[in-house]
Amino acid sequence: MAASTKVLALESPTQTGEWTVVLPRKGRHRRNSRKITIAKGQQQEQQPWVPTDLEIDPERQSKLMHKIQACMKKIENSQFFLAFLDQMQIPKVLNHFHRVLGSESQLQMVIYGIGSIESHETPRLQLSLALLMKRKFSWIGDIEVFDPVLSATESQVLEDLGCSVLSLNEQGRREAKKSTLFFMPHCEAELYNNLLQANWGVESLNRIALFGNSFETYEQRVSFKYYDQEVSLMNSSVAESVTHILAARRFIDEFRIETISDDYFAAFHDSSWHFFKLGCENELQLN
Repeated sequence: MAASTKVLALESPTQTGEWTVVLPRKGRHRRNSRKITIAKGQQQEQQPWVPTDLEIDPERQSKLMHKIQACMKKIENSQFFLAFLDQMQIPKVLNHFHRVLGSESQLQMVIYGIGSIESHETPRLQLSLALLMKRKFSWIGDIEVFDPVLSATESQVLEDLGCSVLSLNEQGRREAKKSTLFFMPHCEAELYNNLLQANWGVESLNRIALFGNSFETYEQRVSFKYYDQEVSLMNSSVAESVTHILAARRFIDEFRIETISDDYFAAFHDSSWHFFKLGCENELQLN
């Protein structure tokens, strides 16, 4: 690889007093969204998926493509993007990308939880950043995308942009059998936890670069004050949704990004690069 190209949630109480981990959704909404509760010991199964609407609307397709191209141009000419690229090229971050790549020539990119790119600008900005990264760096390879809210028209636009839309809802449980960049801005905590659980081994985790919600922030919010009482998330039923996130903090190098402008706050606030640095299986103890 040439040097020029290799430059590289908050807890909320319910009325019943239970707690759930949700992501900050400023500026982002999902069609047909619903809270997912995972019973103890239960794992979500991967299921075949097709859009609920099977017809592609050419007029909507054209309008959406124009909107995404406008978003890409906006980001590409922004101070936010310049700062983002600069951070990817600092020695500490660049060395992590080199390590994750190993003997591979490219990092496959998997985008989970992008949301409706037709309905809201925040998902379009997030997608645009991923596409611009691929354009900028030759070591970023094919892009696969999945979100159950995607329509047939949105899926076709993603294909037109050179992405592949998955036909399987992996529930975030993709095993990194090769070097992979998981691009997951503002996903649910369960998705991050599912990803970690599916890759809970030295070799798999060391093959991952993850862009998403700050794990440090999750850790900081494990304990908090509620009506002057100390509440520990680890004593609640929601603990399972962040168990691997918290355990991974012991061997993660995290680099927070700067949003620079309010234009990009909703799409990228509290986001970080995460790299796993593991030497032995003993570091993978959950307790």
